Amino acid sequence: MDREERASRLRELRERRARRQAAGEGSTTRPRTAAAKTGTLKTVDRLESSGGLSTPQTSQRRRLPRVGMDSEAFGRASEAFARFMGTPQFLLYMTLFVGAWLAWNTFMPVSAQFDPRELNYTLLTLILSLQASYAAPLILLAQNRQDDRDRVSIEQDRARDERNLADTEYITREVASLRLTVGEMASRDFVRSELRDLLEDLLEELDERQHDREQGEQPDPRDEPDDGCSPSRAGATRHRTYDGGHAHP
Repeated sequence: MDREERASRLRELRERRARRQAAGEGSTTRPRTAAAKTGTLKTVDRLESSGGLSTPQTSQRRRLPRVGMDSEAFGRASEAFARFMGTPQFLLYMTLFVGAWLAWNTFMPVSAQFDPRELNYTLLTLILSLQASYAAPLILLAQNRQDDRDRVSIEQDRARDERNLADTEYITREVASLRLTVGEMASRDFVRSELRDLLEDLLEELDERQHDREQGEQPDPRDEPDDGCSPSRAGATRHRTYDGGHAHP
């Protein structure tokens, strides 16, 4: 018992010591954290006063003013011009224009030339370069519109194909069900044979009834008189024996 009491006392002493140490560490850390907080607040105030720390501001994007333009109309016009640039007429007109330009500025007097040869036709080169720089985007725009139309047509074709497939499957199911119902129904030959058999049975029954009726109308020979004379003979004898109230021998 003494050992157990000593062990329990030692445990209590150790627990008390641990509690005291924990309480002492908490009391030392609290003023440290408070001092750290005050130090950080002081540094923040200093930075704000000196202008080293500034509050974040929302970035504002500069947007160009939008021009009110019908994109569909512009697309149609650019596509029409791009298509015209790919026609033989445009090539012919362009050839005539460049030929006339070169001929005028080559063979005409220098005073009449507006793009002299000595400057290597600078104005014509600028015009052709501008045309090439605008032709490429126009062609790309027309190609993009054509791609959009192709995509829409492909989607419509796909939807149409799906509807056709659904209709075909529905018709196939209906035809299969009709085939099953028709297979279960009686055929024309079967109905004819059944009607023929029924008619034959009715005719046989009518013949039997008529035969039985004829047999019932015929007199039975056993019902005739037994005097050895027929009714006609008896009537003749009666006629002979009685004539107007006079008896004859």
